[in-house]
Amino acid sequence: MAEKEKLVEVKNLQITFGTGRKKFVAVDHVNFDIYKGETFSLVGESGSGKTTIGRAILRINPVSAGEIYFKGQKISGKISKELDREVIKNCQMIFQDPQASLNERAKVDYIVSEGLINHHLYKDEDDRKRKVEEALREVGLLPEFASRFPHEFSGGQRQRIGIARALIMEPEFVVADEPISALDVSIRAQVLNLLNRLQKSRGLTYLFIAHDLSVVRFISDRIAVIHKGRIVELADSEELFQHPLHPYTKALLSAVPIPDPEVEKKKQLLVYDPSVHDYSVDKPQWVEIIPGHYVYGNERELDRYRKEIENK
Repeated sequence: MAEKEKLVEVKNLQITFGTGRKKFVAVDHVNFDIYKGETFSLVGESGSGKTTIGRAILRINPVSAGEIYFKGQKISGKISKELDREVIKNCQMIFQDPQASLNERAKVDYIVSEGLINHHLYKDEDDRKRKVEEALREVGLLPEFASRFPHEFSGGQRQRIGIARALIMEPEFVVADEPISALDVSIRAQVLNLLNRLQKSRGLTYLFIAHDLSVVRFISDRIAVIHKGRIVELADSEELFQHPLHPYTKALLSAVPIPDPEVEKKKQLLVYDPSVHDYSVDKPQWVEIIPGHYVYGNERELDRYRKEIENK
């Protein structure tokens, strides 16, 4: 099998906010790679550090320790202006709240083409307008919407505008930060299908951030589960659903609704209790327990996980 190309590499990433006594470690020693063309999902509850990692990759949040690489080049910390421009063009973000992420005072035409204008990525005014129309069409909106304001659109349409704004830069890598959590259930599938279609037609690579495992199962190639700033498990999508090992992953999976009402009624909800881990002497580590399946635990836990896999 050919070696997969690593597009993004995150090594021993640590992100802190505040100093001294008020110092808060939001992300602690996180490691993962994102391969070209895949959808890599980062899943965890609110405040676990998912968005912080996404924003750090896009250079919005500064990094306290560790490194981030894009196409083999280090993009964390101080970098050259040329590389900074390249990162801005090639890495884009779709924000969680389509209400808050669009400038209410600007017309759609300006919102979508703001990146082009800032980086002079168009030949002339006609070229800019053509690019805006193409981007709007590609996300299923009419070109004449360009002359309207964000408040004239529904939530789903606003999110499509946000996607058009990211796509117009022709990025290779897109961070989708909970792009459907603010939308109605009926619209969610439409936006997910749109993201899927765009990935295939444009060869995009996604970091998909979510708190709901049921959403990411069908769109992800691999899933990493994060708890309080640490990734506790990482595996292929189906592998994680079929053979979860870490108690936190099991708790998240137990909360996923089952479409069968009889089964749903009888299912047992697992509540994660961090005190089950005793890391006072036997320190935890990040280990590849079987090829492609990583888990965080100490020797005693890892032995138990290995037995679980053998007994499957």
